[in-house]
Order: sequence, then C-alpha cells, then structure tokens
Amino acid sequence: MQATVPVGLDRKETEVYQRLDPDRLPKHIAIIMDGNGRWARRRHLPRIAGHRAGVASVRSTVETASRIGIPALTLYAFSEENWKKRPKTEVHFLMGLLCRYLKAELPTLNKNNIRLEYIGRQHELPANVQQKMQWAQEETARNTGMRLTLALNYSARSELVDAFRSMVNAAANNGGLQHLHIDEDAVAQHLYTRHLPDPDLVVRTSGEMRLSNFLLWQLAYAEIYVTPTLWPDFRGVHLLEGIAEYQKRERRYGGLADDISAPHNSNHPKLSRS
Repeated sequence: MQATVPVGLDRKETEVYQRLDPDRLPKHIAIIMDGNGRWARRRHLPRIAGHRAGVASVRSTVETASRIGIPALTLYAFSEENWKKRPKTEVHFLMGLLCRYLKAELPTLNKNNIRLEYIGRQHELPANVQQKMQWAQEETARNTGMRLTLALNYSARSELVDAFRSMVNAAANNGGLQHLHIDEDAVAQHLYTRHLPDPDLVVRTSGEMRLSNFLLWQLAYAEIYVTPTLWPDFRGVHLLEGIAEYQKRERRYGGLADDISAPHNSNHPKLSRS
C-alpha cells in the first residue's frame, strides 16, 4: 500500500516521495549550503546576487522538510570564517539579507508550525541583527513542528572550545575542578546542539567534498550526500532525492551488517512530532 503523499508537494516532489519509506525518514538533516558565488559568477552577476537567489532555496527546502515530517533541519547559513574573511561589504549585505529573511518568512514559519532556533556565537553579530533574531525566535517559540536551526557565525572548533570552557566553568562553580568529569555524554550536554539529536544525514551542495568546520562532533555517524547542484538551484525535490539516497545506505555505526543499533547517546533527546 502506497503511503499518503503529504499536502503541498508538487508533482516532481510527489514522484520522489512515493519512492521513500516514510517510516525511515531522517530525524535530523543538516545542510551545507554552498555555491552562491559560483552561481552568480556563471551568470556574470555579483556575488550578492547568488546570496539573494539562495533565499528561495531556503524557503523551498524548509517547507518541503516540514511537509514530509522531518523533525529537525539545520542550515549552515554563515560560518565564523565568513565573518572574518569575507569583504565587509558582503558581510554587511548578508546581515541585511538575514534580517529581511526573518521578517519576510516569519508568517510562513508560523503557518507551517516551524520553531526557529540558532547555533553559533550570536553575541558577536551586530546588535540590530541579534535583536531581529531574538524577535523571530520568540515569535515561533510556541510552534511544535519542525525545529529549524540556523548556524550563524558558527564554527565547529569554536563550539568545542566553548563546550570545554563551559564544562570547566560548571565544575569550578560546583566545588572545584576536582569535580570535572569528561566523557562523550558530558561533552554532548555542553554543545550548542544539546537539545537536538545528532544528524542522520548531511547534505552538501555544489559538489565540494568537505565538511567545512560544520558540526564535526555531531556528524560522526551521519550519512553524507553530495550533490553538484549549486545552492541557488537547490529545491525541495533535491532534498527528497538526498533522502532517497540515504535510505539506500546500510547504517552500521561501526558494527557489523546485522548490528544496526545506534551508538549510545542518551544526552541527545529524540524528537517527535507533536
């Protein structure tokens, strides 16, 4: 018996969705959105045109993920390296684009029952951007559907540094460093993503074969799907194609083929649809 197609999928999305097993969808998908600059360059346009075009890709991807019941989606929107190494004019444009996105997309997020969250060193962003981010988060805080996380001014290595600092500070405030206890669960509880399960699937656009300092701890057992599609051309149907490829994989978590139990990770809660 064929699974019921979720409302809102277009024809191409429906065709791919009908090949999926709805009981084996990823609980958490992470996406490295890459290729805006190349997309613009191929069209003899400035880089900012690629960033602007990428907003439509975010909208399509987020809505499709929500419609099919993905509990969590994390988008690598702006790395710490972007903040430090890109021209100031481009960074300024990206900050403005983020604020416009949050304002324009809030009704769609609420309509789709999507809760918005962030990871990264938000305190280093401009004050007006932080205010807009906080406003959008508060406006979606009561939603009970998919958790959309934007990685902004994010670096996986910085996240680990912050986690270790947090562990040391917690011990120092709880009787001294002799109470410091470090294991995998303790580290996980101090990561930015402590409220999320580790991603099952990471998608990278533009064909590049690297993680670019993104969720290095959390992606230890994630399936990697790389598509040559540049981010501004990426749509919901491409996400579904990535999920179809994911469902062909045999996930062993370092064990044998007949041992499919996931590694112990009690500090990462399971997400359910409310």
